[in-house]
Amino acid sequence: MSLAQSMLAEFEAQAPITRKFLERLPEDRLTWKPHEKSMSAGQLALHIARVPGGSVRFVQQNPAQAPNFNNVPQPSSVGEILGAFDESIATVRTVLPQFSDATMQETWRMVQGDQDVLTIPRAQFLRDIMLSHWFQHRGQLSVYLRLLNVAVPASWGPSGDEQPVFLQKRQSASTAPAA
Repeated sequence: MSLAQSMLAEFEAQAPITRKFLERLPEDRLTWKPHEKSMSAGQLALHIARVPGGSVRFVQQNPAQAPNFNNVPQPSSVGEILGAFDESIATVRTVLPQFSDATMQETWRMVQGDQDVLTIPRAQFLRDIMLSHWFQHRGQLSVYLRLLNVAVPASWGPSGDEQPVFLQKRQSASTAPAA
């Protein structure tokens, strides 16, 4: 399995879990912030929705010009967030498999003007941003949901509100009537 295929498999396993977090955000709380320095709930959710697709598009360029990291718009609806998420997923599914192992291992550069600000293998950037950064923000959104008194989805393990899917399947199988 190539590096890109391996990363895509991990992404595919996590995308439906991330969608649950985004779907649970209350429409009437998109502008809510837990602190004045925080992103709003809607901005955080939109950022989570856009990170994967934006990351794979970003690393297609080498070097890539550093973006404005403080420019997350305020979405007007959960539908807008989910639409951005669907577009992001489609982008990852289309672009990531095109990267050969050589491309993934190539030194990739992010620049600001003519200065290098980051120089790492492309695969490491994708691991760090498309996946780890994405998971970190999903965890942040779980705190927002908890503070908004919304049931937090399970991810790798149980949340205070539900079991992960693999345990839900096992429990329903063990309680099913015998044939």
